[in-house]
Amino acid sequence: MIITSEHNVIVQGVTGRQGSFWTERMAECGTAVVAGASPGKGGRTAAGVPVYDSVAEAAREHRLDASVLFVPPLAAKTAALDAIRAGVRRIVLLTEHVPYQDVMYVLAEAGTYGAQVLGPNTAGLVVPGRSSVGIMPGFARNIFRPGRVGVLSRSGSLGTLVSLNLVDAGYGQSAFIGIGGDPILGTTTLDAVRELDRDSGTDAVVLVGEIGGAMEEEAAGYIATMTKPVVAFVAGRSAPPDTRMGHAGAIVSGNRGTGASKVEALRGAGVTVVDVPGQIPGALRAHGIVPTGDRDHVPA
Repeated sequence: MIITSEHNVIVQGVTGRQGSFWTERMAECGTAVVAGASPGKGGRTAAGVPVYDSVAEAAREHRLDASVLFVPPLAAKTAALDAIRAGVRRIVLLTEHVPYQDVMYVLAEAGTYGAQVLGPNTAGLVVPGRSSVGIMPGFARNIFRPGRVGVLSRSGSLGTLVSLNLVDAGYGQSAFIGIGGDPILGTTTLDAVRELDRDSGTDAVVLVGEIGGAMEEEAAGYIATMTKPVVAFVAGRSAPPDTRMGHAGAIVSGNRGTGASKVEALRGAGVTVVDVPGQIPGALRAHGIVPTGDRDHVPA
């Protein structure tokens, strides 16, 4: 999922402190935030946009391409279903600790209506210079600036660090996609890699994975077919077995989802796997991806 300034966005939970604050930050980044929704608070204005009681009500007044949810865990299912059933096709579910049964219900309903879900427990996505949807610092030029390196990450903080390293080295990003750190996600590593591979503005992909689950291994088969270079960092490789590290999905049980298995699968697909995030710019240069000021390019 990539959301640009051409997509109209509604913010669910816009009247809350976080919803209001980040709505203003997203607008500063160029995001077309056209409305907000908060049950029982329709008719107000918050963060510069009109507020409706529901997404369905807002959809009668606005074209809505995407929704971002600033709602508590037990309200996430109802809010997401409101957006999906109102015809919104891109759902950014930031909320952490959404009950798994609710997540599965939302993903099933999204499949029925043809909607995409990013998250839950995602930090959102950024297209530098054009849009930011979620809680990533898309407004910070020392972290995000226009370029041609696509970044996907399960972690918002690690994604921020990697993006900072890229800009420090003279690179910019075509898009950042935060897929989230929960065990059950609407958008997988494979989905995000495919999106960046299809994107004509992306010349190389940086994959920030972590232990737990098998999403990196499942993406390896597709990555092996790509012509765009992929550089990866896998966090948590020294974590002890059967211990959750940070994200709910970052737990290793048995031989599945270990750091070693992910590195082996990615290297087998031709990916350059680095030991620390600071090595990523050097790995991109080794693939011929050269930073040139505000616009990265591949030499002819």
